[in-house]
Amino acid sequence: MENKELNDSAVSAALEALAETYRTLETGIYYAKPPDAQIPRALYGQIAGFLQEARKQETARTGLSSLKDSDVFRLLVFLVRVGKQETNGRPRSRAFLGFLRARFPLPAGAKAESRIIIP
Repeated sequence: MENKELNDSAVSAALEALAETYRTLETGIYYAKPPDAQIPRALYGQIAGFLQEARKQETARTGLSSLKDSDVFRLLVFLVRVGKQETNGRPRSRAFLGFLRARFPLPAGAKAESRIIIP
């Protein structure tokens, strides 16, 4: 939500590219092809970094990682399908992002920063 230029098509492109990366990981080959556009590429990097960090935290906490590449792939495919269902098809649509925000609101302690600039 921080980036006003982020839209459903950019999210879909990032999720599809990341799902393809995890699909190839199941075969034992690491082949990452991030999207060409800047915004989907940045989102791709953010999601990939989050997944790596979650895996590191789980390994540090339990000693091993139960998060499998195939499970991540299935989750990403699920998100792509939900995104295609929830978007309205317009080029700059943010319907899917709104759907995610409504289903997964920020925790009570986390507040968005004020946009008012105080000198």
